[in-house]
Amino acid sequence: MSEQNAQTPHQPQYQPYAAAPAAPPRTNTLAIIALVAAFVAPIVGFVLGFVAMSQTRKRGEGGRGLALAAVIVGGVITLLYVVLVIALVAIAASAPTVEYPTGY
Repeated sequence: MSEQNAQTPHQPQYQPYAAAPAAPPRTNTLAIIALVAAFVAPIVGFVLGFVAMSQTRKRGEGGRGLALAAVIVGGVITLLYVVLVIALVAIAASAPTVEYPTGY
């Protein structure tokens, strides 16, 4: 019975090495640019974010989260600008007008 438990000569006496982990997918460059642009020029970052999300899906690249963040940040900042402009126009429209006499 002790011979049955012993390893046979053709079996390796070591554990084979595990395969190296796969390299993470490349980060989409446009996604990085879109996120930076979302803070500087929100509309541009918003549009580039959508383009970058499309590219990450088609190419299998990383950076989808960055592109999504660019869309969200660009959209929110653009919305805030629109609200600010509407508020300023409303304030300017409700301001009293000054009439100057013209009969000199």
